[in-house]
Amino acid sequence: MRSVFDEKRAARHGLALAGAGLLALTGCGAGDAAAEESVSVPDDAAVEELTVEVLAAFEHDPDSFTQGLELAEHPEFGTVLYESAGLYGESDARITDPATGEVLASQDLPAEQFAEGLTLTDDAVWQITWQEGVAHRRDPVSLDVLETVEYEGEGWGVCYDGEQLAMSDGSSTLTFRDPVTFAETGTVEVTLDGEPVFQINELECVGGEVWANLWQTDQIVRIDPATGEVGAVVDASGLLTDEEAAGADVLNGIAAAEEEGTFYITGKHWPKLFLVRFV
Repeated sequence: MRSVFDEKRAARHGLALAGAGLLALTGCGAGDAAAEESVSVPDDAAVEELTVEVLAAFEHDPDSFTQGLELAEHPEFGTVLYESAGLYGESDARITDPATGEVLASQDLPAEQFAEGLTLTDDAVWQITWQEGVAHRRDPVSLDVLETVEYEGEGWGVCYDGEQLAMSDGSSTLTFRDPVTFAETGTVEVTLDGEPVFQINELECVGGEVWANLWQTDQIVRIDPATGEVGAVVDASGLLTDEEAAGADVLNGIAAAEEEGTFYITGKHWPKLFLVRFV
């Protein structure tokens, strides 16, 4: 028996396909031949080069164009993943069971909005959009929209460090924002050995650092938000089998897990969610 979520998704997917001829997806959304290649670490750079140790693998909704991911406690469902799924006509905010991939609750975005990153503050969920210039502040229990605010430029990733929001727009800049008003409070340029790092996508703030997916690559970087300097580059390639990768898009989605130093990672249209450690 199909769930209410499955029925709703099927209906929205039909609408999305019907309007596909009217939409040209570029930028963070659906691929760009001009995207930067993977970053390289110079031999003399003080930058760690890490790989992924897989601790466990779980099912993940392969229809989710994952844009944001964060682990938290829910009063009804317990330990859950909050996830933002993108694409025009298919975007939503959802709460999932990390052990099974089951969607426990979801709220759709308007068909003309392309969801991007998502993060939780002390009392809300912020979800940003790609080129629509709006961010939705949601109730963390119901996912109902409490407030919608405007911002300039594109939205790619967002995370909360306990004091401020950090937001990416696909450039080499991180923008800091007030967690209550979403007002801009500052910026920093992300660099590796003095060179700017572009295509900064999904973000996770943990331990005073920002971990970021680099769009169109299998890399994750660790950023010092005070200086913008990259202190580590993670090679997260090879996680999916050839069969799993056939229907998948790029790596995207990183959430700090329960145990310190571990993370959940996945990707757009990935059938798997991985619990990993960077080593």
